[in-house]
Amino acid sequence: MMIFPIWVLAQVNIIPRPVSIEQVDGHFRLTRETRIVASALLRKDAELLNFYLKNIYGFTLEIAAPGMGSKKINIISLLPALATDSSESYHLGVNSGSISIRGQEAGVFYGIQTLLQLLPPEKTRFPVDVPCVNIDDHPRFAYRGMHLDVSRHFFPVDYIKRYIDYIALHKMNRFHWHLTDDQGWRIEIKKYPKLTSIGSCRNGTIIGRYPGTGNDGIHYCGYYTQEQIKEVVRYATQRYITVIPEIEMPGHSLAAIVAYPEFSTTPEIPKQVGETWGTYDKLNNVFNPTEHTFSFLEDVLTEVMQLFPSKYIHIGGDECSKKWWKESAFCQALMKKEGLKNEEELQSYFIHRIEKFLNSKGRLMMGWDEILEGGLAPNATVMSWRGEEGGIAAAKQDHDVVMTPGGWCYFDHAQSRNEDSVTIGSYLPVEKVYSYEPVPAALDETQARHVLGAQGNVWTEYIANTRKVEYMIFPRMTALSEVLWSPKSSRDWDDFEKRLQVQFKRYDLWKSNYSRAYFELRDSIAPAKNNDGLRWYLSTRLKNTPINYRTVPMEAPSQGWMAFPPFELVYSGPVMLQSNSLALAGIEQGSSITRFFSFNKLTGKKIRLLTPPASGYQGNGGAFGLVNGLSAGDKGINSTEWLGWSGKDLNATIDLGNPQDIHSVTVSTLSQEGSWIYLPASVEVAVSADGIEWKTLPATTDKQGATQVKITLAFDTQHVQYVRVVAKNYGMIPDGKAGAGNPAWLFVDELAAK
Repeated sequence: MMIFPIWVLAQVNIIPRPVSIEQVDGHFRLTRETRIVASALLRKDAELLNFYLKNIYGFTLEIAAPGMGSKKINIISLLPALATDSSESYHLGVNSGSISIRGQEAGVFYGIQTLLQLLPPEKTRFPVDVPCVNIDDHPRFAYRGMHLDVSRHFFPVDYIKRYIDYIALHKMNRFHWHLTDDQGWRIEIKKYPKLTSIGSCRNGTIIGRYPGTGNDGIHYCGYYTQEQIKEVVRYATQRYITVIPEIEMPGHSLAAIVAYPEFSTTPEIPKQVGETWGTYDKLNNVFNPTEHTFSFLEDVLTEVMQLFPSKYIHIGGDECSKKWWKESAFCQALMKKEGLKNEEELQSYFIHRIEKFLNSKGRLMMGWDEILEGGLAPNATVMSWRGEEGGIAAAKQDHDVVMTPGGWCYFDHAQSRNEDSVTIGSYLPVEKVYSYEPVPAALDETQARHVLGAQGNVWTEYIANTRKVEYMIFPRMTALSEVLWSPKSSRDWDDFEKRLQVQFKRYDLWKSNYSRAYFELRDSIAPAKNNDGLRWYLSTRLKNTPINYRTVPMEAPSQGWMAFPPFELVYSGPVMLQSNSLALAGIEQGSSITRFFSFNKLTGKKIRLLTPPASGYQGNGGAFGLVNGLSAGDKGINSTEWLGWSGKDLNATIDLGNPQDIHSVTVSTLSQEGSWIYLPASVEVAVSADGIEWKTLPATTDKQGATQVKITLAFDTQHVQYVRVVAKNYGMIPDGKAGAGNPAWLFVDELAAK
């Protein structure tokens, strides 16, 4: 017998990586005569094995009960659990005569998913050789989830089932179904039929990226009947997946309020189901916390609980604009009556009311981390999306937490720096997803037990069809599955990367769409060794594939560069750049890159930030991205060049390398208030000859641009070596604006000096 480490096995490429795996000599030959032997208790698992064999490979096997004349060879035995087995653990053994999977029902199912990965990752004919292995396995986290927003864009039941199968194939066990929002109400509630007859339809959708170039004017509708909901829940339950419904409140409720305006603080003002994205500053999308409203919501949740057996009911709770409560005489009177100090405590009052009702029905409430505002409801579970801070705070208060921070778990973010389709922004490659650690270092051992697991989120503002859903989740969902299942100590990117090559073949086998960003041509920029220019690095993961490139000196990108032949050199090392240049690179029958490098006195210099940008908004190279000669250009917010700070200032110090004359500094920033991104409240420049003594400069300020705004400070010529640029964050978003009460974002993509 020979034991091999998993990373050298050509045959065994299992994701998520098992806790323990041993490969031995030999194989089991799977033929048309192979039988599945299972007791009545495990027959459902046997049928599910056949379901996947049929759908993936096009064949099924006979199922027999134990002792029904079954031979002890050429069988796949599904065996009951040992007394020590947990509900999701399994033992998989393959020898030359048989395959055995032992565990409780869910454990056997996960063993089946592993067995499927021992089969060839392409269509195959009988017989099939299965490598001999011994595997003992169990998950690290109890909550291993995927989310799907069907409010912004609606997907049919057949696809929801396919999405659930993707969850199952990755040994994940929670499906968070985002069913209601401003742009559509997608679940039938029999007591309130207008929720679907009116609230499930919008009269059009913006074209392109927010704020859009217009409205398509297409009547967009869709909802799930209660029978369809039951069908989906049954389908998920058979695959050991819990469906967690989300019914948004008190904000993000425009579709419901359009259907029943009496539940708004402004019922007299006409409203329509949302046709754009984001939160609203002019349309009231917040429930009025009256007894009438609470009765309505309790009725809705009662029907929801009849459809979903999940112990958790998700109530949203995020991005609730307090403006409407501040302007409501009823709300102000209610606050006075209940002794509530502010609207944050009114939100807490609202959430407490809903939680008390859910608890009375034997259910637990789950909500986004904004439910912490004003005081957390007693039994609530927090889903932390605005970074990890909310999850840390909740765990320290002895509340359970599901981690889903945008910087690692938002699969609506771009996964390519050269994304050719519209996304919501930011950059989240598969490597970063794999690097995520769900248990924050700030928690001690006791507090860490409150971290149930994590979840990948798929918000569909810019995901209008099922092929793009798959493009956005794969391969990132695969990476997250290993983060959540496998032991932390066994996580290794190099190892995972080798197994991922086979997983790409499985996507093809499943006839699934997926992103090829992993294989695309990539580039990075670094300072020259003497800080006198830039080094442009190119790379590809496609082996033995030459990279061709060309650089063209030019003053501006409008000089008709298309007249130049695209490539003339084969890349062999970093390309040195010292002046304005058009740079082009490509691989044969693959991706290409076009960059325009614009130089100024700060380009390529040493830069230090007092406060790092937020996770997920670190641009193209962190701090150096502010002086790398690249701007967002016509990609706007969709560019990966932006660095972003939430509620914090930009404070950058640049070392010019030697004393130089400068007379102006320009900060390239972004104004997109619907996305919570504001121009800085102020910008100031300080200079120093030695980096110790600083002088803040009086300057005149000029702003150019409407969305991508260049803020230039001009001053008397200074002969200095060090420049400090401070852009003050706008602060808290005011009432009446999208995201009111939350800290504004500051986005900057380049700093320049003349």
